[in-house]
Amino acid sequence: MQLDPRIPPGPLAEQWDNCRFANKLVNPANKRKFTIIVVGTGLAGASAAASLAELGYNVLSFCIQDSPRRAHSIAAQGGINAAKNYQNDGDSIFRLFYDTIKGGDFRSREANVYRLAQISNNIIDQCVALGVPFAREYGGTLANRSFGGAQVSRTFYARGQTGQQLLLGAYSALMRQAAASRVKIFPRREMMDLVVRDNRARGIICRNLVNGRLERYSGDAVVLATGGYGNVFYLSTNAMACNVTAAWRAYRRGAGFANPCFVQIHPTCIPVHGDYQSKLTLMSESLRNDGRVWVPKNPGDRRDPADIPEEERDYYLERRYPSFGNLVPRDVASRNAKEVCDAGKGVGETGLAVYLDFRDAIERDGLDVIMKKYGNLFHMYEKITATDPTRTPMMIYPAVHYTMGGLWVDYHLMSTIDGLFVLGEANFSDHGANRLGASALMQGLADGYFIIPYTMGNYLASAGPGSLDTDHDGFREAESAVQERLNRLMRNQDARGGKLQTIDHYHRRLGKLLWDHCGMARNRAGLRHALDRIPEIREEFWENSYIPGSSQELNQSLERAGRVADFLEFAEIMVLDALEREESCGCHLREESQTEEHEAKRDDEHYAHVAVWENQGADSPPALHREPLRFENVTPSQRSYK
Repeated sequence: MQLDPRIPPGPLAEQWDNCRFANKLVNPANKRKFTIIVVGTGLAGASAAASLAELGYNVLSFCIQDSPRRAHSIAAQGGINAAKNYQNDGDSIFRLFYDTIKGGDFRSREANVYRLAQISNNIIDQCVALGVPFAREYGGTLANRSFGGAQVSRTFYARGQTGQQLLLGAYSALMRQAAASRVKIFPRREMMDLVVRDNRARGIICRNLVNGRLERYSGDAVVLATGGYGNVFYLSTNAMACNVTAAWRAYRRGAGFANPCFVQIHPTCIPVHGDYQSKLTLMSESLRNDGRVWVPKNPGDRRDPADIPEEERDYYLERRYPSFGNLVPRDVASRNAKEVCDAGKGVGETGLAVYLDFRDAIERDGLDVIMKKYGNLFHMYEKITATDPTRTPMMIYPAVHYTMGGLWVDYHLMSTIDGLFVLGEANFSDHGANRLGASALMQGLADGYFIIPYTMGNYLASAGPGSLDTDHDGFREAESAVQERLNRLMRNQDARGGKLQTIDHYHRRLGKLLWDHCGMARNRAGLRHALDRIPEIREEFWENSYIPGSSQELNQSLERAGRVADFLEFAEIMVLDALEREESCGCHLREESQTEEHEAKRDDEHYAHVAVWENQGADSPPALHREPLRFENVTPSQRSYK
């Protein structure tokens, strides 16, 4: 496997311009000769499909939902970053670049991150033109607020519904192209395999989720924008349908998988409240602008928060990180929450929660002002917990939220398979070992609106149009493999023996194993234990899982089984990657590699690289490749937010 990042020559600030100039172009009249498959209709997928169609390409757009509007991007709450410097508080493109590189603990490519910072300003202009209702100041100018890991206010937002509003903007652009017959939308389709022909991605096999039929689709290139794999942990803030299947199918066909152990734990989520809970709920990071995080100073103190006087409260983030306070990056806030709970200072019935208190902000600014900022988030919290956060502090605890790992891509966002492009959370490219808040929406829209339209043309100009025939060995072999897998999943049809278990039974076991041993803190013994247990759970899954119904009909149990089967395979390389990386960086805390103050301790000498895993077949362990990371414009240093 060759890992050529294809970073353009020249100074950092000129590399994207140099790339665009050097790219080959496709004549406008020739663009209609090409067909591009886009899998996923979140921010990255919808913006990519709309932009490519606007250029004149024929686009086939696929999603597992009944409408592109239901993609998980709709759940994003807090905002989107851009270096507009509207607040005149010292922001710049370079500062956004530096904050992102530093926030990721110096484990991402300089060139990709700088391009993201450059494009960020264009994204805001594009979204305003599409009618996205960003919050505005009294005079009509766009408003900003602060997010973790930055000392400037650069986050644009639409109350606590930023993802929804941005997705509706991208959806409107997508449907405009659908009305013009340049995009054809295929809802309720799940990508089951990638078709590679002559070492190029040339199509996909889908399952029609309504009638169960397998369908073949061919194109000149394939774009995956299928999101992250956080649901491997079972409990996460992701939608229930989020999965690793499309990315994992691509990996099985030869695409490299980069940094799979880099998983973001979000510090402000509603705590787990039962053994049979199916998902967790995010409370936006924006709440940390005005909410103060604290626990009782005395371990085991179970008094009502109103009964705990100020001098007996530990505002531990403000105490430990006076420069950033409650707005430290997510990995730092999450680790500290775990640390105080492990010390017995946690609150709530389980002791696995901390307080997020708005008392001081309400006294300072007034309830009306706070409700205008966070009203929908407060209402959501009250509906779930039956507690009014304006009267009683919120209880929060870290939960799996985002994945920085993903399919390896070069500067052009192309994977190790020619013609397979990967956008948004599905790739690894921009966030290193920890994503800063409000940067996911920025990356998804940068990839879709402003990068793939340039880099796709460069690839197609060289590759040329190909046959769209689906009646050849590549499609037949891929469809046969999918059907064989479905048949294997459906073989246990008789549950009367009492031995068979539901799909969730195995998914829950896998998730708990990973959370305990490959979650916020990891060590060698725990990771080896997880590696031993995963094959056992996988074997039990295939032997004893029960799926009612038929594969030739709408069958959500079968959909879920296929996704869990892929999680059970993917989990192995995730733990292998964590075991191989014997350093702490960002979200990845190895207990053997900490400073005296329990902060993450990097090992730049041995681990300043992207770890990329290559499939070697079902009977062989994956091969590890490394892409060295070179820093010429910033100097990696021990992160400090004190």
